[in-house]
Amino acid sequence: MTTTGEDHEAVPTGPWWWVRWRSAALDGGLALVSALECGVEGVPFARDAGIPASLGIVFGVLAGSVLLVRRRWPIAVVLVAIAITPAQMGFLMGIVGLYTLASCELPRRVIAALAGMSLVGTMIVTFVRVRQDMARGDLTLGNWFVPFAAVTTSLGLTAPPLLLGLYVGARRRLMESLRERADSLERELQLLAERAEERAEWARNEERTRIAREMHDVVAHRVSLMVVHAAALQAVARKDPEKAVKNAALVGDMGRQALTELREMLGVLRSTEGPAQARTQTQGEARVEASEQGAPRAPDAVPLAAVGAAAAAAASRAVGGPPEGPCLSELDELVGQSAAAGMVVDLSVQGTVRSYAAEVEQTAYRVVQEALTNVHKHAAGAKTYVRLAHRSSEIAMQVENEPPPEPASASAAGLPSGGNGLLGMRERVVALGGVFVSGPTDAGGFRVSAVIPAS
Repeated sequence: MTTTGEDHEAVPTGPWWWVRWRSAALDGGLALVSALECGVEGVPFARDAGIPASLGIVFGVLAGSVLLVRRRWPIAVVLVAIAITPAQMGFLMGIVGLYTLASCELPRRVIAALAGMSLVGTMIVTFVRVRQDMARGDLTLGNWFVPFAAVTTSLGLTAPPLLLGLYVGARRRLMESLRERADSLERELQLLAERAEERAEWARNEERTRIAREMHDVVAHRVSLMVVHAAALQAVARKDPEKAVKNAALVGDMGRQALTELREMLGVLRSTEGPAQARTQTQGEARVEASEQGAPRAPDAVPLAAVGAAAAAAASRAVGGPPEGPCLSELDELVGQSAAAGMVVDLSVQGTVRSYAAEVEQTAYRVVQEALTNVHKHAAGAKTYVRLAHRSSEIAMQVENEPPPEPASASAAGLPSGGNGLLGMRERVVALGGVFVSGPTDAGGFRVSAVIPAS
């Protein structure tokens, strides 16, 4: 089936090969007019051919009715128009057929060949008819008029419908191309929107994980030490009042440090960039202080995007200021806090001490901190070895504890365990391209090892 391009619709609603009823009505009307024209022109054709007039009329009606199938078989319509050109009939069929042929999605050489045949046929017939008229004396013009009339008539009946059909077909194909491009662009935009939504969901999940990990690191270690000191305070409260006072002071210090870190994190989560960051952080601290004093306040509605941005800002450097979060220079203080809680800790540092990127130092600190917290939870009283090695292109750390002297002491301390400490350490190290290994030792203890690239 050959189409003209007008039939490219999504759902056909017309009869037979027509896409729309309007197209069928148009072709039917053109075929009726063409049949009437050819029927009328069949009378002189029958007289010249010496056949009955009725036969000429029937022949003309049948030939003109071929225009009904112009959309389905345009080549056949043009060939029929060329065939009846010597009978001087089918002018409307020839014009409409050439237009339909030129607007079809057919090879240009086929269109050019049929148009050339129609042009030559019309030119020859016109040349013969005009010359016969001049020979009978119907025309008294000069001999120059014969070729002029033949050329102008053939061009007038062939060129306009051919050019119009080529223009309409090119325009239709251009519109179809633009429509396809628009549909393709719409699909691409839809895919991009879906991917953007997936990336946003992934980013939200990552930020939730990051915030949960930060909160775990800040709270777990301090509160674990507070529980250990509180248990010791309860044990020596009556026997050694001075030691009880000392332990109570340590519990207070741990609580203030934990509160300070929580306050800083909440301030960052509520902050924005620039001057508004400091102002919002100050307001956050004021609200925390107000809540400590029992003053009522309205709950804060923190957008998730702001939380994600704040979490990212918490892990980066402040403009013109020191890196936020803990660093390796505070490792001695961390070990000292565990030692004050009754743990025997041996810290050894190898290599030349130097500074690293903020996220590297913070990750290394958190790994050691979480490992010591796990010792407090699961192996209270066990001797622990903390080793830190500064290498040329990486930093390595290892926290290993011996078997606890009293296996029941961990449960006696009442320290809960969510099972997320090792997972959080692994996520931190792997995110920086490092390697994390943990597991029990042959002696019955536990070892945590990590290697982080220096850059």
